[in-house]
Amino acid sequence: MKELIILAHVLTDSVNNGFIPAAQRLGLSVVLLTDHAEDHRQHFNQNKLPAYPHEIIACDVFNPVAVIETITCRPEVPVAIFSNSDHLQTSTAIAADYFGLPGKNWHVTYRAKNKGQMRANLKTHGLDTLWFAIFCDKTDLDQISDSVPYPCIVKPREGVASQLVSLCYSQDELEAQCIAAWKILPGQPLLIEEYIDGPLYTLETIGDAQNICVLGGFKVKLSPPPNFIELEASWGTGLTREEEDEVINIIRRFGVGFGACHTEFVMTAEGARLIEINYRNIGDYREFLMQDALNVPLFEIVLRLYMGEPLPQLCPTSSAGLIRYFTAHTTGKLAAAPEAFVHSLDNAQVTYTPLRLVGDFIHLTNSNKDYLGILWGAGSDAQFLGSEMDRITNELAWEIQE
Repeated sequence: MKELIILAHVLTDSVNNGFIPAAQRLGLSVVLLTDHAEDHRQHFNQNKLPAYPHEIIACDVFNPVAVIETITCRPEVPVAIFSNSDHLQTSTAIAADYFGLPGKNWHVTYRAKNKGQMRANLKTHGLDTLWFAIFCDKTDLDQISDSVPYPCIVKPREGVASQLVSLCYSQDELEAQCIAAWKILPGQPLLIEEYIDGPLYTLETIGDAQNICVLGGFKVKLSPPPNFIELEASWGTGLTREEEDEVINIIRRFGVGFGACHTEFVMTAEGARLIEINYRNIGDYREFLMQDALNVPLFEIVLRLYMGEPLPQLCPTSSAGLIRYFTAHTTGKLAAAPEAFVHSLDNAQVTYTPLRLVGDFIHLTNSNKDYLGILWGAGSDAQFLGSEMDRITNELAWEIQE
C-alpha cells in the first residue's frame, strides 16, 4: 500500500476526521510525523474514529532536516508529503522538494507564515503599502513609537487563532499589550501594522501547478475591539467577481498557486486589503462546512494534488452555510455544557460539536482558543437555515464556576 506522510503539530479534527479518512478512501497508508506523538497515540487509542494512521512517529517536524532524515528511514519513498498545519507548511514543502514530490514553494510558505515577510513582500511588489514594523523588545518599540499610526494592530509575527492580537488606540495601550505578550514568551517578535477598518471576508482557493480555482468564501463576524475573536461566518461573500478577482491577483503575484489557501481580507472603499495569507486549508470546522455546502470531496481533492494529479474540473453546487462559535467569557471550571448532536431536517443539517468537556478548566485568552463549542449547518435555504440556527442557539447553555 502506498504511504502518505502527514506532518502534524497539535491534534486537529481537520487531520484526524478529515484528511486521514480521505487518505484511507484513496487507498493510502498514513504515517503521521508529529512532535506531539503521545497526545496523538492517546487520541487514537481512546476514541472511536472513522480512520487511523498506520504509524505515529515522534519527529521534530519544525525541522525539515529531521523530517527528511525520518522519511529516509522508511522502506520506500512516500507517494506524497502533506500537512495542514500553519506552522509546518515550510518543513513539508522542503521535504517534498527533496524527495521530488509535488508540493508548495517553500519560499512562499515561509513568507505567508511570517507576517512580517508577508507585509514586506506585498510592499516590495506594490501590492499593498500598509504601514508595519517588527520589534522584539522595549528598546525596539521606543525607536519606532513616534511613527506608529493609531489605531494600530499588534500581534505575534507568527501567531495563530487571533491569539495576542489587539487593537491599540494609544502608545500606552500598545506598550501594555507588548509587555503582556513578552511575559508569555519573552523576546517573541511582534508585528505592528496599520488598522484596516471594514468588513472581514475570506477567499478559499485550491490549485495545481497550472490553475487556481475559487471554491468560495465566508463573510466573518468578529467580537468587538480590542480583540478579534471570530464569532460567526456565513458561506458566500456576496462580493462581485471583480472584487474576488482582485484578491486572486494579489495572492497569485505573492506566489500562491499549488494546494489549498485560506486568505483573509477586508474590503474597503479603495479595494481589497489583505489581513493574512494562510497557505493551507481553512480550519475551525469551516472546512467541513465548506465541503457540505459545495457537495464535493474536498479532502480527497486536496490530497490528490499532492499525489501529482491535476486539479479536476470542479462544478460545485453551492448551498447555504453558517457557522457559530460560542466563547467563554470568564475563567473557571466548566460545570455544565451541551453534548454533541446532529439535527437532520428537510432543508438543512445542523451539527453541534463541543470543544470543551465538563470538568475542563477554562483559561481566557481573548482569542479563538476560548471556544466552548461550534454550531454549524448547511442547507438549500439560507433563511430557513438561519432561523433554525437561531432556534437552536437559544437552547444552548453553559455553566462556568469561577
